[in-house]
Amino acid sequence: MDALKRPFAPRRTPPHAPAGASAGGGGDRLDRIADATAAEIGRALATGETSSLALTERLLTRIAAGDPAAFIRLTPERARAEATAADARLAAGRPLSPLDGVPIAWKDLVDMAGERTTAGSALHADAIPAIRDAAVVANAARAGMVSLGKLNLAEFAYSALGQNPHFGTPANPAVGAGPARAPGGSSSASGAAVAAGLVPCALGSDTGGSIRIPASFCGVVGSKSSGGRLPMGGVFPLSKTQDTVGPLCRSVEDAALLDAILRGAPAPAPPPRDVANLSLLVPEGIALSDLAEDVSENFERSLTALSRAGAWIRREPLPALERIAQALTTGSIVAAEAYALHRTALEGPELARIDPRVAARMLIGQGMSAADLVDLHRLRDEAMAEVAAALDGAFLAMPTTAIAAPKLSELKDEAAFRRLTHLANRNTGFGSFLDLPGLAIPNGRDRSGLPTSFLLSAPANEDAALLRAGLGVEPLIRTTKGPAA
Repeated sequence: MDALKRPFAPRRTPPHAPAGASAGGGGDRLDRIADATAAEIGRALATGETSSLALTERLLTRIAAGDPAAFIRLTPERARAEATAADARLAAGRPLSPLDGVPIAWKDLVDMAGERTTAGSALHADAIPAIRDAAVVANAARAGMVSLGKLNLAEFAYSALGQNPHFGTPANPAVGAGPARAPGGSSSASGAAVAAGLVPCALGSDTGGSIRIPASFCGVVGSKSSGGRLPMGGVFPLSKTQDTVGPLCRSVEDAALLDAILRGAPAPAPPPRDVANLSLLVPEGIALSDLAEDVSENFERSLTALSRAGAWIRREPLPALERIAQALTTGSIVAAEAYALHRTALEGPELARIDPRVAARMLIGQGMSAADLVDLHRLRDEAMAEVAAALDGAFLAMPTTAIAAPKLSELKDEAAFRRLTHLANRNTGFGSFLDLPGLAIPNGRDRSGLPTSFLLSAPANEDAALLRAGLGVEPLIRTTKGPAA
């Protein structure tokens, strides 16, 4: 379903509406289920409260009436067939996983058999359809999940703010009737579609913040995995070094269930970590600089709630972050690898068909030397070891983004665009450079009603421990309140 050019008013749906509270209006039971978490939907399907096919049809109806820039391609035939098969298994009492029959959608750099993978680019709008599902799609299908289609993204997954001049910029549903706001990128529609009630969970990719930023701006949970934890086969690359995939969803429980399913090992969510035994390191310095006032207040309120619950909070500098920030002012591993991947297009006539801001970021890699890239990899190795030693069993805590979602109108000015891009992906960029798995958890609203977000991270390959910690942290920090409340 190509993006259509028609007015759209985003449906403001709570990103986590429990099954007993309607977010769709009218008290309709099916709408209440559709607005619940993926885990709650899975339980509703298992008990026969509704069917996967009925839920799928309701979501397809919502999508048809919703933001035309959300989905690049719908797969209704596949979805209906998968939902029908799920209903038969559930009726027989043989579910394949806790999320059997639950709908999911995929960022359109993930292959689905028989569908084009555009990577959000006009250059690939007529690409040859994929022969097979990406590994993560195949794993989800084996767990019984229902694939609704492919979601819009920033071109080539290289934008922190989520604009796309080719397929349209997805609407941020968190703004209500206010001015249009950036959805966050690059997994823009993955965050927006979950927040708008079009799908309970979606897959995004994260190379410098592309899951965690839209989760922050749209008010949902976003989970960045450690490099190599989730299979990357069939995923269009940006940076082989830093590319990861992970879910955008409505709860940390969803994130834990999807982590297992996408790895091909469906399992119940693990027990939450007792917050009274939790240690958090809050890095003083650059990660807490230039915060919007409300972002800072909500972050401090979250820390206070965790401290009152018994968490031990350390505040100390992490010098590695300052060194990383300085090194990335002249180039990055991502820019070098993205330039190498797209060099033919960037140096030929196809350059004119690429979003100029995306092209400009890639062309930074053109001016980097082999020595520059080696130095960045050396710094990465050293900084990963240094940060892991400093954490020493603790988790890293900071605001996910230094700002709430900016107005799209602000991004027309080039200087403002660069400044807001930096504030959006500075903290997430540290996590990506250090290969830290990270959970972006909504922790309130600012005075304009926009979501803010708390980023909890762990050393590389400590994803399971992070998910357990997130399950304990989420109920203590998750709120719709803000500084004015």
